[in-house]
Amino acid sequence: MPATIHVIARFIAKPGKEDQLKALLIAMVPPARRELGCYQYDLLLNASDAREFCFVEKWDGNPALDQHVDSKYFKTGLTNVEDLVEGPPDIRRYTLV
Repeated sequence: MPATIHVIARFIAKPGKEDQLKALLIAMVPPARRELGCYQYDLLLNASDAREFCFVEKWDGNPALDQHVDSKYFKTGLTNVEDLVEGPPDIRRYTLV
C-alpha cells in the first residue's frame, strides 16, 4: 500500500487581491475532492492575516498527488494565481513519521 501523502500549500495574496485569490482557490476545491485518491482538500484562511490562504491536503500516495498536479484545472489555477500572489506558492509534501 502506498504511503499517504500530506500537502501544505500556502499562498499570500498581494494587498487588495485577497477576494480574487480566495475565489480562485475556492473554485479549485470541488474538482480536487472528486479526484480518485483525494482524502482531504481543505482551504484555510489565516485567522490573523486575511492575505494568507493554505490548502491542507491528504492523498493516497504520490501517484494520486502527481495526477492531481498534472490535471488541467490545477495547472490553470496555478497560472491564474500568479498575478494575485506576492510570490510562488509554498507547496510541501509530507509523510507520517
